[in-house]
Amino acid sequence: MNADDLARFLRANPQFFDQNPDLLESIHVPHPYGGRAIPLAERQTVALREKVKGLEAMLGELIKYAEDNDQIGEKVHRLSVALAGARDFPALARSLYFHLREDFAVPHVALRVWGKAVPADFEEAGSVSEAQRQHAATMGAPQCGPAQGNAFAQWFGEAAEHIRSLALVPLGDTAVFGMLALASEDPKRFYPEMGTVYLRRIGDLCAAGVTARL
Repeated sequence: MNADDLARFLRANPQFFDQNPDLLESIHVPHPYGGRAIPLAERQTVALREKVKGLEAMLGELIKYAEDNDQIGEKVHRLSVALAGARDFPALARSLYFHLREDFAVPHVALRVWGKAVPADFEEAGSVSEAQRQHAATMGAPQCGPAQGNAFAQWFGEAAEHIRSLALVPLGDTAVFGMLALASEDPKRFYPEMGTVYLRRIGDLCAAGVTARL
C-alpha cells in the first residue's frame, strides 16, 4: 500500500480513528514550525488553528471592505442630497465640486457639458474637441488610468503638468452630453483595474442634475 492508497482508505473509512483512538496519540508527525515530533491529534489541532487564523483574517478584510463601502455610500448620499437641493446649474456645479473635494478628497475636478444651454462664459462650457466628444460617446463606462498622454488632462489648466492619474466619467445614458473628469497628483489614486461602481453612480447623479437644470 502506497501513500495514495492509504489516503483513499482513510477518506473511505472516516470511522477508522474512532475505532482505533489509541493511534491518534501513538502516531507522531513533524511539527510544522519546529523539528520535534508531535502526536497526530496535536498536529490536527495546529492545522485547525491555522485555518481559523486564515478565516479570521478573511473576515477582517470583509468587515473592512463593508465599512469602507458604508463610508463611501454615506458620501454619495450626501452628494445626492446636495445636488437635489441645488436651485440652478451654478449651484449644482458648486455643490459637485465641493463634495468631491471635501468628502472624496479629489483635488482636481473638471466638468464639461455640450449640446445643452450652458452660458458661454461658464467654465463648464469650455472647449471640447470633436475627438474628445467621440471618445466620451464610445466609453460606455467610467475609465481610470495615468494622466500622461491623456488628451483630457488639458482640462485642468495649470495643474495639468502635476496630475498623474485620471478618472473620466461620461454623462448621459442614451446620448452622452458631457464628461466629469477627476484628477490627482497621486499616480495610484485612479488606476485601470480599480472598481468604478461609485464613479458610475456619481456620474448618474451629475447627469440627472445637469439635465434637470439646463
